Amino acid sequence: MMLASELRLHGVRVLVLEKDPAPTRHVRSLGLHVRSIEVLDQRGLLERFLAQGRRSAGGGYFAGIVKQWPDRMDTAHPYILGIPQTVTDRLLAERATELGAEIRRGCELVGLSQDDDGVTAELADGTRLRSRHLVGCDGGRSTVRKLLGVGFPGEPASVEWLLCEVELALPPETLATVAADVRTTDLRFGPAPHEDGVYRFVVRTEGLAEDRAVPPTLEDFKQRLRAIAGTDFGAHSPRLLSRFGDATRLAERYRTGRVLLAGDAAHIHPPLGGQGLNLGIQDAFNLGWKLAAENNGWAPDGLLDTYHTERHPVAADVLDNTRAQLLLQSPEPGPRAVRRLLEELATFENVNRYLIEKITAIGVRYDFGAGHELLGRRMRDVRLKRRRLYELMHGGRGLLLDRTGRLSAAGWSDRVDHVVDVGDEPDVPAVLLRPDGHVAWVGEDQQDLLNHLPRWFGVVPAGAAARAGTPRAAPAPPRATPVDRR
Repeated sequence: MMLASELRLHGVRVLVLEKDPAPTRHVRSLGLHVRSIEVLDQRGLLERFLAQGRRSAGGGYFAGIVKQWPDRMDTAHPYILGIPQTVTDRLLAERATELGAEIRRGCELVGLSQDDDGVTAELADGTRLRSRHLVGCDGGRSTVRKLLGVGFPGEPASVEWLLCEVELALPPETLATVAADVRTTDLRFGPAPHEDGVYRFVVRTEGLAEDRAVPPTLEDFKQRLRAIAGTDFGAHSPRLLSRFGDATRLAERYRTGRVLLAGDAAHIHPPLGGQGLNLGIQDAFNLGWKLAAENNGWAPDGLLDTYHTERHPVAADVLDNTRAQLLLQSPEPGPRAVRRLLEELATFENVNRYLIEKITAIGVRYDFGAGHELLGRRMRDVRLKRRRLYELMHGGRGLLLDRTGRLSAAGWSDRVDHVVDVGDEPDVPAVLLRPDGHVAWVGEDQQDLLNHLPRWFGVVPAGAAARAGTPRAAPAPPRATPVDRR
């Protein structure tokens, strides 16, 4: 849904095929990290999410090691937003629909083929659809990835947990007392309250199920509760009973011709640190403007391939840190000793900051080559003279912040906004931001800027270079482009 919205900002026709006939009620993710919050702010969506969620004061959580965030975090949003994934799904779907994306539910993809001109998708009911590109956002068991024959190397599950949403007979006070006692030895144990008196539990099993696709029964869940906590809390009326493991895998490539992968279709890992949903949203944010540029005919050579070269290493890092977190939560003496050492190290501000930036993804830096320390990093929201930086990015265009007033991106005015009413930040003469907010250039030389613009925004349209351009003040976000039904 995030990708659909990003494409629609650039007028690309989008069809979302969803196998399930209705949105799920099951909650798998419970919150959004800083970088995802920034992404929503960059597109003017944050207020919708804040109205439905709960902000928690910044606190680091790496392998269950809780430390307060250091002062002066490099963000205007130093908090975690607690919000159920079902609400996130709904809000993003509403946004995609508002912008003109078409969503068809109850449609299962069973086949695909591609040629030089496009992709043909075959649905379970025999329908065939034609498109310029296809993106598989279809989860860890991705049909698209399997049809492409893309390798998914990594480790199979060795540990398994039950995820259950149930009602309880015990009063909340008793529940809290028992849960606090269990967490002294089982760091992941903790019932999370949801609406309508439903609680969400994650409990570890003794071994692996023979067929992990078969959901557990209520009695399976209650037996594990009794073994771990000494009581089953009077669990009844289950709304969700499922299982998941610690399988950790990363797709060998994110692009095969005109077909791409995003989210869990490209990477799976244990849900430690709550990074999975956030990683997928950030994949879509990176891919959307690039795929739109390709469809609209102005993408420079190799732009679409940078989706893999930039996001694949980010996912590999997330897989590594979840592996480390899982090991650090082991009850074995060796991992517990390493954990105690890390708890000591985390009292140092630089260590704490490093771990927090890793989990929240604000430490991500893409490799754009040698240059200024800002190059490749996303820029946090800063106050300009009249507006905030992120308010200028709602339309998904590039942005030239120019303190000199001497620069020009006139040839790219259909893709890049030029703003001169900047404030004290950033403390550089000028920066060029990509539509995803990452810094593509820093400097003050006009010719150097002209050398860098084509790398991200393509060649100048015929005749545009000769047209004079005037730097603009802060532009208003563009209206949504209607769907072309032709």
